[in-house]
Amino acid sequence: PDDIWVGTGEGNPRNSLNTGEGIFRSLDGGKTWKYMGLKETKTIHRIIINRDNPNIVHVAALGSPFGPNPERGVFRTKDGGKTWEKVLFTNDQSGCAEMVVDPSNPNKLIAGMWEHGRKPWFFTSGGPGSGIYVTHDGGDTWQKRTEADGLPKGPLGRTGLAISRSKPNIVYALVEAEENGLYKSTDGGQKFSLVTKGESVSDRPFYYHELYVDPQNENRIFNLYSSLSKSEDGGKTFQTFRSRLHADHHAFYIHPDNPR
Repeated sequence: PDDIWVGTGEGNPRNSLNTGEGIFRSLDGGKTWKYMGLKETKTIHRIIINRDNPNIVHVAALGSPFGPNPERGVFRTKDGGKTWEKVLFTNDQSGCAEMVVDPSNPNKLIAGMWEHGRKPWFFTSGGPGSGIYVTHDGGDTWQKRTEADGLPKGPLGRTGLAISRSKPNIVYALVEAEENGLYKSTDGGQKFSLVTKGESVSDRPFYYHELYVDPQNENRIFNLYSSLSKSEDGGKTFQTFRSRLHADHHAFYIHPDNPR
């Protein structure tokens, strides 16, 4: 538990955005830190440490929203950060906005690639570089999921992903498309089907699209956006929490042994 990785840079690129300085590691619970590279990725939104080998780390990097750069996508180290290899890349305007791992198989990861860009006068979210990609060999090879697998047609934008810990064959994807929707897979991310669509599940997808599943109940989903909402029926319906907290929710944690 003293081994901690931190990726820098904001993962939600609205008009105000701080880019980062790469990735850092602490081996003493955060007392001291060592720079481990990936500075030019600009923004690191997710880090996954291999369950069985902590020297294997996968990093989801968004890159810069202000212009093309090749240092984006999914990066992997097998030697604790001494060296890195880019294992998933679609184009120089697309980064990895989300990445999750199968809790029963550390070599199976699902990544949500996202093509996006900002100029002073407009913002684009979506394009051919976006999409859901699955690997079963730790990132050596990837397969793209498309409309043939149940996802919406046309260019996609940002995708939020979640895998059920209690039933890893259940995968949820909150997809930005011509009509945003929540999609569900019951075969581990091979095929998807639409569960719910519209504003009831998706609000400003470029800024949110964060999903979390109760570790003991595959049908209880928490959806983070301007508000916080919860579903008890696998995403068919959501109840919004009324709170005095400021709007905008971007991070969430559920205790693995006590989901309450």
